[in-house]
Amino acid sequence: MHPDLTLLAGRPIIIGAGLAGLMAALELAPRPVIVVTKAPLGEGCASAWSQGGLAAAIAADDSPELHLADTLAAGDGLCDEAAARRIIEAGPEIVDRLVGLGVQFGRNEAGAFKLKLEAAHCRRRVLNAGGDGTGAEIMRAVIEAVRRTPSITVLEGVAALDLVMGDGVEGVVVASGSQTSVLPSRAVVLATGGLGGLWLHTTNPAGALGQGLAMAARAGAELVDLEFVQFHPTALDVGRDPMPLASEAIRGDGAVLIDETGTRFMAGQGRAELEPRDVVSRAVWQRLGEGHRVFLDTRAAFGADLPKRFPGIVAACRAAGIDPVTAPMPIRPATHYHMGGIAVDARGRTSLAGLWACGEAASTGLHGANRLASNSMLEAAVTGVAVARDLAGRSVARVGSTLRPRPAPAPDAAGLLAVRSAMSAHVGVLRDRAGLAQALAALMPIATGQSAAAGPAMVGLMIAAAAWRRTESRGGHTRTDFPARDPALAQRRPLTLAEALALAEAITGRSGQPRNRIASAGD
Repeated sequence: MHPDLTLLAGRPIIIGAGLAGLMAALELAPRPVIVVTKAPLGEGCASAWSQGGLAAAIAADDSPELHLADTLAAGDGLCDEAAARRIIEAGPEIVDRLVGLGVQFGRNEAGAFKLKLEAAHCRRRVLNAGGDGTGAEIMRAVIEAVRRTPSITVLEGVAALDLVMGDGVEGVVVASGSQTSVLPSRAVVLATGGLGGLWLHTTNPAGALGQGLAMAARAGAELVDLEFVQFHPTALDVGRDPMPLASEAIRGDGAVLIDETGTRFMAGQGRAELEPRDVVSRAVWQRLGEGHRVFLDTRAAFGADLPKRFPGIVAACRAAGIDPVTAPMPIRPATHYHMGGIAVDARGRTSLAGLWACGEAASTGLHGANRLASNSMLEAAVTGVAVARDLAGRSVARVGSTLRPRPAPAPDAAGLLAVRSAMSAHVGVLRDRAGLAQALAALMPIATGQSAAAGPAMVGLMIAAAAWRRTESRGGHTRTDFPARDPALAQRRPLTLAEALALAEAITGRSGQPRNRIASAGD
């Protein structure tokens, strides 16, 4: 544990060290702030893995209005238009901010940004770096800026376990190994990223298990739109966990999807391979379900230039014994991004006093039912800054705590595997009533236990409950028993843990309440 932990009491705490969390920390400078991260900086966060890039309307033939129209179309009727407009209009400013931090986006010989076209965008508006290394380049520059900012204290190798609740948030229970302690604070930001690790096939870091959502839910916060999970259609099916990603930009530049017979099965379907991700994922999933294998074919579009354009993807293929210059890449859909999350307002405030959320852990309304490619990096940077600006105007009194934190829960590999198996089998690309009921029954006893798998199971249970409740198909949520959109359900739907458990009990006939891990400051 950090030797000066007691001296940090009362400072704002940011949990998570991806792009959203670190941008918030930088924006707060010179105000002292703590960043808590289980992994070393730059590791274990999806931001550093981003291949495609960051979408922003900066081209001469582009505009925020065009970007907004594409975002609303991809969101399938569920975007918060005001939130989407606010974030998209901040795009040019955030690009300037990142360049100022030292991010080296790709440029042409004239010095202008190279902008890529990605699926469901009507213009080239995606900034990238190193071909398929955009996230790594952005995080390199941001981490260097954090390292040289003395007001930011980074606690690496420290896991956040729970929120301490009193009259609002009063601190965070943290652990280093088996040792637990409390960081008292009345201002906590959850920037914990996504939850793709709840499924067996994912492009997310293995530790992406929805920790921030579990902490917020246990504390009583509202979550929203949990059923909307994006399955990226082109994860490399080469036997790795997590799965390497074949960037959207490859299809934007002409790569096509084929099956083992060479049939381009998306030809004639709207924009073909450039349809929104939910459409492409369902098409790939259906093809796989028919007994075919599916491949991403770059040979005609790139030829021998592929290694120069996308070196990371080529390296992943060659490590698996595949040369994508001469052979198509085997792919399948994999959990990639969560459109739902902790409900927040325009300033990033949650339903609990003293708690903010930003990045993928939050649900701002930008993405609606389906995220437009490369809007996530934009959202992470913009919302991190917005949360910091709101928090900067608040006084955070120094607080103490008499809480004696419980020991950190023991690892539970078997429980986590059971969670991942249930989510993959029943809460995947295609869902139905019977499968969701089975998922709820499998997740309930784990979610209400005390092992380390309880948090992931709790988040999975809430996703399954939200999916059960939405009796339609829209964006990243497809019910085979309700295949049409229902106009009456074109609204965002909040959910609390108590509501999800009550629904699960009614559906499964099993009773169970989570054993309380949330303690008040007076305990």
